[in-house]
Amino acid sequence: MQRQNFRCMHRLRVRWAEVDMQKIVFNAHYLMYIDTAMSEYWRALALPYEASMHILGGEMYVKKATVEYHASAKLDDTLDVGMRCARIGNSSCVFEAAIFCGDRLLVTGELIYVFADPATQTSTPVPAALRAMLEGYEAGAEMVEVRTGDWNTLGRDAARLRTAVFVREQGIPADVEADALDASARHAVLYNRLGQPVATGRLLQQAPGVGRIGRMAVDRSVRGAQWGRVLLAALVEAARARGDTQVQLHAQCSAQGFYERAGCTVAGAPYEEAGLAHVLMTQAL
Repeated sequence: MQRQNFRCMHRLRVRWAEVDMQKIVFNAHYLMYIDTAMSEYWRALALPYEASMHILGGEMYVKKATVEYHASAKLDDTLDVGMRCARIGNSSCVFEAAIFCGDRLLVTGELIYVFADPATQTSTPVPAALRAMLEGYEAGAEMVEVRTGDWNTLGRDAARLRTAVFVREQGIPADVEADALDASARHAVLYNRLGQPVATGRLLQQAPGVGRIGRMAVDRSVRGAQWGRVLLAALVEAARARGDTQVQLHAQCSAQGFYERAGCTVAGAPYEEAGLAHVLMTQAL
């Protein structure tokens, strides 16, 4: 196996607790690394696992796991774990994994999952929607659809995401999170292939030629898979399409690095808003 065989690749670093008396990674931890990459695979499909399996009407159960060792990893090594769906049967899916240190192949693995009824734990056919997502992802297809529109069109899904992130997760009062500006804003929502909303944001008209992006929220279970970047790009493009020459963001300081990597720059000193540290950032269009 080679790195280019994998669309999904998860990076991790070997920790002290994972090294055995031989000063190499204890053999059982490699299966944990593979299972961690499996979670990243679901994020790459933009699938909040628990909610998605509820919609699909079943669960994925591991039937068999095999690991083959080729070389050892050591403390502080940076490892890349590749994961791919190799085959889909009637009720089973075969996933292949490979662990690399640089270009050196250390470990290969295979996981056989069975789709089953969680109440009886009896196998059932892999749902057509899940089959299509797995096959589409491995073929290089897009996993999300970006929809933009007004609050009447997208408000229900946007509000659900924002409530989960800002109100329940971050503790912002609900009457502060929702405001009158939603009615005039341009909203964007990312939907996965099951039609679930996984990210949202809005675009306001700050001044002539200046857009203001805000209320950026990504479902917690799929963060880290670039969906926030896709959402931001959609809002920037919406601003550019209406003729704006600049966008502004009142970004939470904890997300400053994310916006800087997307091409935004800090344009002011930090300040507090809704009990959280923010900073003004801008991007020329």
